[in-house]
Amino acid sequence: MIVLASQSASRRAMLEAAGIGFRAQPAHVDERAIETALEGAPPAEIALELAKAKALAVSAPGELVLGSDSLVACQGRRFDKPESRAQAAEHLRFFSGRIMDLHSAAALVRDGEVLWAGPSLARLHVIPLSDAFIDSYLDAEWPEVAGCVGVFRIEARGVQLFERIEGDYFTILGMPLLLVQAALRKLGVMPQ
Repeated sequence: MIVLASQSASRRAMLEAAGIGFRAQPAHVDERAIETALEGAPPAEIALELAKAKALAVSAPGELVLGSDSLVACQGRRFDKPESRAQAAEHLRFFSGRIMDLHSAAALVRDGEVLWAGPSLARLHVIPLSDAFIDSYLDAEWPEVAGCVGVFRIEARGVQLFERIEGDYFTILGMPLLLVQAALRKLGVMPQ
């Protein structure tokens, strides 16, 4: 059994569906402070450091802890979860007709030591979004997407935002599950 350093319903659902035994223990880290300290670093590196920080924050003797984080970058600008519906609409207007890069990363920690960490990238091609579409979309999806970087849930109406997606589904859900499984196999936690 592993410890998932997250309260994300999506990450819990992925592990449950994959048959990976876990218990969830939310990590309390100052994400903004970590991002500020890494200002200017590539988004993949920031996501990786946040995943490590989350896993390290709940590390306890003998337990294998999984931390994960995702962030969105578009046109050289990094986006966090929207703080309000108005900000969500601003983000969607910015993404309209552009490519959104979703960086997802995970890390496995035991006894305060990072045993493995890996990033993954999904590129999401956003359709041109009218203000009427954005309003209708947020009427249906707010406040559920308030906790979603990129202002979408791919498993819900968020799929309507995209004309093409490059990358794996799990990365888009918020954790590079295929990479995590490979690392768990290598560590002997999952069978080969």
